[in-house]
Amino acid sequence: MGAYLVRRLLMLVPTLIGVTAIVFSLMHVSGDPIRLLFGPNVSEEKVLEKRAELGLDNPIPVQYWNWLTRVVQGDLGLSIHVQDRVATLILARIGPTLELTILALILTVVIAIPIGIISAMRPYTIVDNVSRFVALFWVSMPYFWLGIMLMMVFGLRLRLLPISGRGGPLWTFAGLRSALLPVLTLGLPPIALFTRLTRSAMLEVVNEEYIRTARSKGVHEIIVVVRHGLRNALIPVVTLLGLRLPWLFGGAVITETVFAWPGMGRLLVNAVMERDYPVVQGIVLVIALLTVLANLVVDFAYTLIDPRIRYG
Repeated sequence: MGAYLVRRLLMLVPTLIGVTAIVFSLMHVSGDPIRLLFGPNVSEEKVLEKRAELGLDNPIPVQYWNWLTRVVQGDLGLSIHVQDRVATLILARIGPTLELTILALILTVVIAIPIGIISAMRPYTIVDNVSRFVALFWVSMPYFWLGIMLMMVFGLRLRLLPISGRGGPLWTFAGLRSALLPVLTLGLPPIALFTRLTRSAMLEVVNEEYIRTARSKGVHEIIVVVRHGLRNALIPVVTLLGLRLPWLFGGAVITETVFAWPGMGRLLVNAVMERDYPVVQGIVLVIALLTVLANLVVDFAYTLIDPRIRYG
């Protein structure tokens, strides 16, 4: 177990170097950031002055090394638009974004896995058919359309929930009310996907020999399903969980924009509109790092679900 975890941590080093190289390169292949910032009518003297100020007159490898050295020290640069530290801007916004993504993830797991199990244990019944139809409906809903529909129904017509902004910390009533619609917007489409995957995975294991053996020994059906069936069916579900995390962060960008949620996604959209490339670079890097770390947690979860993996 310890050797497996150390090996996985060591594998993170080249992955993180590759992530930083890609994030750094993307901002430079899109064009001259200084000309994109000031537009076509700026004087050449001002372009040269700003480029020297930001260190963009150095060769690309030197720029990358200087940037990487600062990133390791926690310095993501200075925002061109608001003249504030990028790390400070991101730290102020990362909490609300994690609130949405973690709550959406919890909502997905809590709802999708039980429904998927019930559908698999009662295949082709009314319950199974209804759950498959609902799953197909939700999985085809774009985030922005779903957010607008929820906003119109629960915010504008029924006037039950606020339609924009963050009412406060999540543990307060106002904060919970304001988070409900964004979390539903972010969580409902993945629920559909995970329900279908859990159903398929459970259908593959419910007829296995060890399941029939457990039943023949008189083990209670719930224990058979949860301990013997679900545990073996969880590997593909956990795998998809890791793969879907970047989608959740991408969905958070759209959801935060629709609901005026003060998170990293909204900050990213504003930075793109203002051509504030250090902020864009910093946010993309943070999202990439969160995704890498989340997948590391998923790898650790494998070893808990299936002990054979830790020796592989």
